[in-house]
Amino acid sequence: MLVHGLWNAAWWLAPLAWRLRRLGFRVETFGYPSIVGGPEPALEALAARLRGGPPRHLVGHSLGGLLALEVLRREPRLPVARVACLGSPLRGSGTAHALAAHPRLAWALGRSSALLQAGCASWDGRVPVGMVAGDVARGIGRLLAAVGADSDGTVALAETRLPGLAAHCSVHASHTGLVFSAAAARQVAAFLRYGAFLDTDAGPP
Repeated sequence: MLVHGLWNAAWWLAPLAWRLRRLGFRVETFGYPSIVGGPEPALEALAARLRGGPPRHLVGHSLGGLLALEVLRREPRLPVARVACLGSPLRGSGTAHALAAHPRLAWALGRSSALLQAGCASWDGRVPVGMVAGDVARGIGRLLAAVGADSDGTVALAETRLPGLAAHCSVHASHTGLVFSAAAARQVAAFLRYGAFLDTDAGPP
């Protein structure tokens, strides 16, 4: 199940869904109003969608990864096998802090502001979590001087390195580009199948 990020909708994840289907996965998406709705109704709806169903993997882009971890923190027995995050600021977003501090830009975070700024505590849940980060520093975070060169342009690499992750890798993509990246999709597929990312020099695990 794919979970989108801020200012996006379920259809935004169509390129990633297409790649994962070609890699052999059955894919569904979860949509929610990230600005006007905020995390609470999204978390309740996501839990209801998962509760009592078959085992699934969760794949969250950006804010979607934060929602995936938070729903499992609240209901750790939900039938989720693995979680893969794409560029999620699990340690809190410097870009969100910069936007929130700007009187004319704070509205862009909507009701998701607090979660994006705070991030998550160290992960100690039963579900393995992997992170695919981007390393092309092109995005709003760079424009706001909120992140440096070691980033995907919106989220710093350091913001993706949450203690307790089962695996972490980076691909050559910007924050938005992670959704369109063939390399990111391959890494997600590897983690969901094997619990480890591809060694790009050695081939599949």
